[in-house]
Amino acid sequence: MNGKTVAHSRAIMSQVMLPSQANPAGNVHGGEIMKMMDTTAYVVAARHAHTNIVTARVDELVFHTPIYVGALVTCKGEMIFVGRTSMEVFVTVEAEYLEEEKPPQVALTAYFTMVSLDENGVPCQVPRLILTTPEEKKRFQEGKERYLLHKSKRKKS
Repeated sequence: MNGKTVAHSRAIMSQVMLPSQANPAGNVHGGEIMKMMDTTAYVVAARHAHTNIVTARVDELVFHTPIYVGALVTCKGEMIFVGRTSMEVFVTVEAEYLEEEKPPQVALTAYFTMVSLDENGVPCQVPRLILTTPEEKKRFQEGKERYLLHKSKRKKS
């Protein structure tokens, strides 16, 4: 099975946050942002595997700063690690307030484990990940360590 580079599957998705996505005080619901993150992770994994993709796990979801109505929210997804049938995608969320001359702020980050499924809904093999930079190799190794840790926890339970 041929491999794909990290750059091949990167995804960036943006959306302006509306009042219907927030509470009465104007804070955007975390679930709205998590849905955007999940969609971004799906796109990255689907670009890599070209199969049906499902979310298996979300790790280290961290809310760094609140997001308010009117913010331009941008999700950036990048493939970190590839196993046999699963893939780890790192998603960063930035919030930018267009009426202010300030750079976007990182608002959330998380690791999404996505699984490739065949036409019968059975996990299937994905292309290997071609690593081209020292940073990609470092992130891959960290992803592999998380993968092995979760695998060992599953076997114990």
